[in-house]
Amino acid sequence: FFNFIFCIDNNFILYKWFASLSGLLGISAMKPAEFSIDLINIELSAQFFTHVSVSLTLAFILSTPFILYQFWNFLKPGLYDNEKKSVKKAFGFASILFFAGVLVGYVFVFPLTLRFLGTYQVSEWVANQISLHSYISMFTWLILIMGVVFEMPALAAILSRMGIISKSMLKKYRKHAFAILIFVAAIITPSGDAFTLFIVGTPLYLLYEFSIMICRDFD
Repeated sequence: FFNFIFCIDNNFILYKWFASLSGLLGISAMKPAEFSIDLINIELSAQFFTHVSVSLTLAFILSTPFILYQFWNFLKPGLYDNEKKSVKKAFGFASILFFAGVLVGYVFVFPLTLRFLGTYQVSEWVANQISLHSYISMFTWLILIMGVVFEMPALAAILSRMGIISKSMLKKYRKHAFAILIFVAAIITPSGDAFTLFIVGTPLYLLYEFSIMICRDFD
């Protein structure tokens, strides 16, 4: 728990990277400031169900390829041979994207969100005492939502195959998509600084550009 979920003493890997990069470049502003988070338990069964919920979340993440494989076996009998090859590749592609999204959520998004929300105060007279349930809920929600968001290229490829969207359409609405993705990044990590938005928004925009690359153009 303390090694992977609640990393005490600024021990998240992202904080270590920033500290190392700060020393390498000689930019002290990049080094994360010291902060502490106090977790409390206010429910009798919360600690037990924390183990259960984290175990189920991890099981779901690791079993995603198997779930997609079973879904593929369900669809396969109703597909033509040329469709089978495309759909099979799409499921494998979707699995890789999901794991990449979970990794980005764990390494980047959650530590940045924790730093901002965990240290934010409306007044110095109001101390932050975060419940275990609140912490775990935010942790699992963020890494899973990033896994889903990273399915954007897979969804774009499927919609393109169906003739619903095209490469030229995505290019046409690139500016609109950029604004929407920045808004999504701001919701995921409600920090007021531009650097956090850049860290979270850049992967999302790159996913959009990658979606354009793999789409067909029907014009």
